[in-house]
Parts: sequence; structure tokens; C-alpha cells
Amino acid sequence: MTVPASEEKAKQQESPVGHGMDWLLGGGEMGALIRSMDWSRTPLGPVERWPQSLRTTVSLCLSSTFPILIAWGPERIQIYNDTYRPICGAKHPHSMGQAFNECWASALPAVGFVVDRAQAGTGSYLENLPMVLDRHGYLEEAFMTFSFSPIRDESGKVGGLFHPITETTDRMLSARRTQALQHLAARLGNARSMPELGERLTQVGTELASDLPFLLLYQFDEAGTHAQLLGSTGLVPGSVACPERLDLGPGAMPVWPVDHVRENRQRERLMELGKRFSAWTCGPHEEPPHTAMLLPIHPVGAPAPTGCLVAGVSVRRALDAPYQTFYEMLETTFTNAVTSVRAYEEEQKRAAALAELDRAKTTFFSNVSHEFRTPLTLMLGPLEDSLTDDADPLSPGQSQRQQLILRNGSRLLKLVNSLLDFSRIEAGRVKATYRPTDLSRLTVDLASAFESAMTRAGLRYIITVPSLPEPVYVDPDFWEKIVLNLISNAFKFTLQGEVEVRLTRLSQRVRLTVRDTGSGIPESELPRLFERFHRVESTRGRTYEGTGIGLALIQELVKLQGGSFWVQSVEGEGSSFHVEVPLGHAHLEPSLIGAVKPPTAPTMTSAFVEEALRWLPDAPAAVPPAAPGAAPLPRDARSTQEAVAMPQLTRPTILVADDNADMRGYIKSLLERANDVRTVADGEAAYEAVVEFAPDLILSDVMMPRLDGFGLLEKLRADPRTQSVPFILLSARAGPEARIEGLQAGADDYMVKPFSAPELLARIDSAIRLARERTARERAADDRVKLEQQLIGIVSHDLRSPISAILMSTQLLLRRVDLDEKLTKVIARIQSSAERTNRMIRDLLDFTQARLGGGLRVERAPAALEDIVWHAVEEVKLAHPDRAIAFEAGEMLMGEWDGDRIAQMVVNLVTNAVKYGTPGSEVRVHIGRDADAALLTVHNQGEPIPPELLPLLFEPLQRGARGVDKTGRSIGLGLFIVDQIAQAHGGTVGVRSNAQRGTTFMVRLPHGR
Repeated sequence: MTVPASEEKAKQQESPVGHGMDWLLGGGEMGALIRSMDWSRTPLGPVERWPQSLRTTVSLCLSSTFPILIAWGPERIQIYNDTYRPICGAKHPHSMGQAFNECWASALPAVGFVVDRAQAGTGSYLENLPMVLDRHGYLEEAFMTFSFSPIRDESGKVGGLFHPITETTDRMLSARRTQALQHLAARLGNARSMPELGERLTQVGTELASDLPFLLLYQFDEAGTHAQLLGSTGLVPGSVACPERLDLGPGAMPVWPVDHVRENRQRERLMELGKRFSAWTCGPHEEPPHTAMLLPIHPVGAPAPTGCLVAGVSVRRALDAPYQTFYEMLETTFTNAVTSVRAYEEEQKRAAALAELDRAKTTFFSNVSHEFRTPLTLMLGPLEDSLTDDADPLSPGQSQRQQLILRNGSRLLKLVNSLLDFSRIEAGRVKATYRPTDLSRLTVDLASAFESAMTRAGLRYIITVPSLPEPVYVDPDFWEKIVLNLISNAFKFTLQGEVEVRLTRLSQRVRLTVRDTGSGIPESELPRLFERFHRVESTRGRTYEGTGIGLALIQELVKLQGGSFWVQSVEGEGSSFHVEVPLGHAHLEPSLIGAVKPPTAPTMTSAFVEEALRWLPDAPAAVPPAAPGAAPLPRDARSTQEAVAMPQLTRPTILVADDNADMRGYIKSLLERANDVRTVADGEAAYEAVVEFAPDLILSDVMMPRLDGFGLLEKLRADPRTQSVPFILLSARAGPEARIEGLQAGADDYMVKPFSAPELLARIDSAIRLARERTARERAADDRVKLEQQLIGIVSHDLRSPISAILMSTQLLLRRVDLDEKLTKVIARIQSSAERTNRMIRDLLDFTQARLGGGLRVERAPAALEDIVWHAVEEVKLAHPDRAIAFEAGEMLMGEWDGDRIAQMVVNLVTNAVKYGTPGSEVRVHIGRDADAALLTVHNQGEPIPPELLPLLFEPLQRGARGVDKTGRSIGLGLFIVDQIAQAHGGTVGVRSNAQRGTTFMVRLPHGR
């Protein structure tokens, strides 16, 4: 049989192998394609006529796993292998056998010179070259790393090009987008308002155009009726695609449907922009984008999205998974920026409110100080008259008492004057007169007044004040207050060593230095030292008395005189306060300069010195002990003391701790008729005395040096030797909060100054009686309560801190774009476990709090119940992505709720429903109205709860009450906490369960208005 020549030729073309064409074996799909093609129709001619050099190169290309293309001959006819085929995209299979310059015409502007160089005999290498390819039916942005090498034919000339290639598009795009987000976050990060955020977006210009051809930031108004454009890039504001305002609501048809995003709270893809905007332009390419992403801006703490970001999608890239992840991160970047802006705005509002409060407080202090001065003047004037009245002199006892009143009235006037001075300075109403003053003489007169106090305190007192060659322009009253406050302050905080007052003339200034070897100031406190009302709590001194405005007042007085005020201090070694004022009067307003005034005696010195003397522990008693013939106490006080003394076989021993000598003397005079009384000046001395002689009762001031009243109480209660000693706190802090704080700290009683003598005696009698009747069982019960309270704090800190760290770390890891699917699942599992552990810890703490305190505390605030429940349900969905959970709200219910607690309740109920529901069934959550209350229901279809277990369902520690706990992860407190939260809101919780209808939990919550 003879085979026709045409059929034989077809067979040869279909399968050249077997006719000396073994070099074409293999090669996968491209090898098969090459073997099936009629190459005689191409400039290369039939395969059997190909030169050996081409055959060898093609064989190498087909057997390689690296993407390789061969361009042969003058026409550069291309042949490529399987791994190169994806680069051709939609051009394949037509690209096989096509001329290189024809196939890659769009890329020639970028690579043509390299191709020509290789054709001339010199190979070239290009890395991460940006290219525009037409391989998927559209012009596509891509990045390639490749080389072109010459292939020599049998004649030794360049017969073709060897072109291996690697596509780096994904890596380059990822790096570029990450960098773009970082730059954008840095640019937006410190914006302080929403308009500023929009301005900064507008300033971005074309930096992001390759991935974000345009960006529009819209902000919703509170009513949701419109959206205002805050900033844009890539589009002209006011153009058809960039309107300044979008009207929303019923009937509105905005060009960008951002109202959908506001309602659904989810990002949305908007396609076919060409139909939406018939004629519009947008760079960076000739054709405008055809797709945009609408991204909700939902900052932390906001009940709904506050804005929407309209982001264009590059026409040169498909919206694949990495590109969508980029938009998710873009949404997060803007949401974080808006959250920061909202936080800053809230902080500014709080600061403004505080400033207004501060102004009101300054006005109040000014007014009150003025009002105080009138009755004080009427008190102090008659007192001075009676003490100096030789015609009708007082008895020694009455004189002592009135001197006590005069001293403390003068001290009160001094405090009032300080407040008045400071408030006048704050309000800008101070009136100063700067006179040429002999500053050396004035300073010596003021400093010398403290010599007796320094000597009695055992301090070395140095006054180094040389004469100055010229007068210094100061306000003498201001200077008096500055010097007296500084020396008084040094005396107060110097318990041993020395105090020095030194005046030094500099070139154009005079410096006053008050140096001491006292307790010094902690370095952390130095920046706040001159803040008004700020006190360094940890510094040891002679007394705790003081308003905390002395140094702040000095600073203001120095500033008014054009001077400066600073401190050098080392804790435990001492402090040096420096005041410098300029010489001359060029720095002062001419209207404030007065004439020379004859020197007068300082007016405030005696008050400062007298107060300093009362700080000494050996200060004389304010009222002498009663002597035979002394005036008796009032009738009520006498009868109370007799009642105290009568039933006692021995006189009670009372320890009085107060840093004010007058107060110690006064209390001692009241108590010593029926008690043995010992007095000390601070908490440390009190503790040592208690350990030494075990008093029957301690009467302690709250604010004292070294160790205050609360510190003394804590130290006594922690010591088994002293923990049962009755303790009464005395304090000037009034109000129920102060009393509660004292009683909660462990005090047996709390009395507010000023107090009446009969009441003090009666309370001391009662405290001593109760102490002697206290049983050992009550003490043990108190110890158990304290231990449980301590455990609450330990559990709260030690368990929640590491769990919080785990949650923060997993959230950061899940934001990374380079995680594979397996690692993402592992991290998500860790996050889910940590959140479950956090909930279990919180349930345990709430259970303990409920046991100790009788119920949970809630903090109500106006909120929409729908928002609270929706967020809680979404949290459970994230933890159980494989379960169907539906949420439905019948209507928007507004009320006053504790949103955090309500969310905790919903999470517990829905998690419980998921756990015990039939796998694959749906959990349904619904909120609606029930008369004057909100009704929340959570339903699941599963094994019913046995009737005998229903009464125990909301009891604590009922683990697996609904049957076997298949998860093994319950601590039996979830439903107990649900019941506690409902009760704390004035509501109720119930349940119904049967095999036909499943199980439904019902929570009824009053609106709380």
C-alpha cells in the first residue's frame, strides 16, 4: 500500500520525532505545541532544517524549569518553555513562533535597547524593571528581572537571543504598598482635627497614584443626612467624581453610595465607574479607573462609622487578594488616624473644661479669701484687745486659751492671705509698687527673726548677707513673702544640719540663696515642684501642714519683679533655692515705680516664726493641765468623762498623734482627767510608742510628717502585736467619702475637725468598750475578708497582664501580610484561646466581687442596646467562625446601660448557646421591647435542660448543668454572671427549654432612665 505524499508530509509535521528529531522530546505542553506547529510557515522554516545551534538551545530551553524564551533570527522568532508561558498571558498560544518585537511591542520602550545590545553581541542584565504588559486582555503593570544573552550560530555570528526571566511583580508591589502605608500613617498620625486630616491627605499629591489613583475622605454629619468632603487626592475638588458634599437619606442618590457603607459597616466594591461618570479623567494613566473601594471609617468608641474613604483601584492591576489586603490596611490606617484625632479632640475638650474649672476655682478662692478676712479680723481684734487689757486682765488659764485661739487665728489669716495673693496674681489684679530698697538690710531683718527657732531645733543657722553698693528695685512686701516662705520651707524640711541664707551680687543681678541640709526632693518631683497645690508626699518634714502654694506663689512673685526662681536638690542631702532679680529699673513699667520709703518693721515675720515654733516636738502645751480650782468642763463633758472612768478598774491609756503642738495640747487637756495620755508628733513616733506600751486606744491625725495617719493605721493593722488596738482618725477632710475611706482603711471611727469635746469623749469611751468585747472569731473573719480582697488584686494584675500582652501580640501578627494560611490559623487559635481565658478570669473576678460586695457594680451611660449587642455577637462570631449566629433587632432601643457589662452578658449567653447547641444549627439573638423594658433573647436548638436542673442553672460553679460539658473549658460561672449583671441593671433573666422548641434565655432590662 502506497501512502500519499500529502499524508506522509502531515505525519512528519505532526510528529517529527523519529526522523532524527530526538532533541524535541519532552518539554511538557510547550514541547507538544512546538512539535505540532508548521514551522515552515515561519521565517525559521521546517524543524528538520533548523541549525544545530538552534536545536541545542531549544532542547535546553524545553528541559529547563526556569522561565526561558529564545528569539531566533533577524525576525527574532520566539520559542519558550512551560514556565515562561504565564508571562505571555493571553498572548499565548499565538505568541509561540511570533516575532519578539511584535509580541512585546508595549515593553520595547523599556527593554528595546537591551535587546539590541544583545543582538550586537553583548549580554545585559536588568533587575526589577517596571513594565507594562498586555497579557491578560488589558495593559498590566509588572516588574521583571531578566537578561538577554547572544546565541552564536555555526558561523560564529549572533543567531539569536537567550532570554531567561523572573517576574518580581508581587514582591515589588508588596514593598511599594507597605512603604506607601507607612508614609501615609506618618503623615496622618499627628493630625489634631478632622479638617487637618483632610488637608494632609490633599498634600499627598501623586505619591500614591500607582496603587491609589484617587482618594476621597468624607465625614458623616451626626444625623446622617450628608457627608462632607474633608480632603482628596487624584481628583479635582468639585468635579463630577469629587463632589464637596454628598446628600444622604431617603430619596438621595449620591454619586458615591457611602450611605450603604454607613448602614452596613462593611467595605464595598464599586465597579463600572465609566458608566457612573460618563466623561471623567484621572491619572496616572490615560484611561481612568473602572473600580473603586468604599471603606468605612469606624473609630474605636464610635457607635457607627463616622466617615467613608473612597479609594480608586489602579486600572493597571487586577483587584486580587493582595490588593484587597492593601485596602483593608488602608482602612485601618485611616481609622487609626481618625481615632487619634477623636482622642485628641476629647482631650482638648477635657483640657478646656479643666481650664474653665481652674478659672472658676481661682475666682472662688479670691472671693472666699475676701469673705474670710472680715470675720477673722473681727475675731483677732477682740482677742488681741482682751490679751492686752491691763484694766480687766484675764486669768492665767483663760489667757492661755485665748493665746491658743490667737495663734491659730493668725495662722488661718496667713493661709487666707496666701490664697488671696495667689488668686489676685492669677486674675492679673495684683498691685505692686517697686521701690529702691536696701535689700541687704531687709533680708537680714527677715532672716534674723528665725534665729531662736533654728537654735531650739538644734540647727546651725548661717546668714551671709553683705552690703550692696546700690539699692535694688523690688516690692518690699513681695520680697518679705519670698524670704519668709523660703526660710520657713527650709526649717520645715531640715531635721538636722544647717540652714544658710545668702545674698550675692552678680554682674547685673542679685541672687538670694536659701540652702539647707534637709530631706531633699526626689528627682521625679522636681518638674512639678512649682505647680500650685502640688505637694511632695514622700518628703520628710516637721509637719504635714501646708496648702502646697508656697513655692508656686514665690515663683509668681519673682516673675512679677522680672526675676527667675529655680532649685537644686538631691534627695537625702538637701536643697538650694535660688532667686535672682535684675538690678536697675529698666525692666519695670515706669508707672509701677515708687519713691523711696522709710524702712518699716516686717509685718508678717511673727506669724511665720510662731508657726515654725509650733512644729517643734517639744513645743509647750496649748492649754495647761487642769489644776485644783481650775474652771470645770461643761456639764455634758464632765458627765461623759465620769462615765468613762467609773466602770474601769484602771485608767485607759490613750496615745495622741498630731503634728500640731496646739492640737496635741488641747486634746491632752480634754482627756487626761479620766485617762493616761501620751502625745507624739508623727506616725513613726506613734508606732514606736504603741509597740512600747500598748495603749488602749490611738487617736491620730490623718496628715502628719514621716508617716501619716493612714500609713500608721496600715502599719499597725499589719503587725500582729498591734492589729487589734482601737484606732480613731481625726481629719479636716469632711464629707461621707472621707469618712468611708477612713473606715475602709480599718479605722474604728472617723471624726472631722472641728469636733465637740463631749462627742470626742463619748466616741473614745465607745471604742474602748467595743475593743474589749471583740471576739477572736470576728477578728479571724476580718482577716479572711482582707485576704480575699488581696487575692482579687493579685489575680486581676498577675493574670490579666500576660493575657493582654498575648492578645495585643496576636492582633499585631494578624495584620502582617506575609503570613501563610497555616500560620494565620495558629495565631487565630492562640488569640481565641486568650480571649476565652480573659473572659474566664473576668467571670472569676466578678464572682469573687459578688460574694464579697453583695453584687456587681455597673456604670450606666446613654447608649443604643442594638450597638452593644451587635458588637458582642460579632466577637463570638470571630471566636466560632464555623457556627451560624443570626442577630435581629426589632427596633432601636435607647437607654442607660453599662455597655461593657451588657456585652459581657451577651457573650456569655451566645457562647453558652454555641457550646450546647446542635452542631450545624443556628443560634438566634433578638432584641425587642417588653412593655417598659428591653427584652433580649438567645435561642439554640439542642439537647433540652432537664427540669430538675433549671432551679440550679444560675447558681455559681454549676459546671455542665445542661448536660455533659463536651468542651471541658467551662468554670461554671457564665450564667451566674449573667444573672448578676441583669440584677445590677434592675432586670431579670429566665429560661425555657424543651426538646421541640430548643432552649431560649430571656433577659428583661429596664431602660434605666
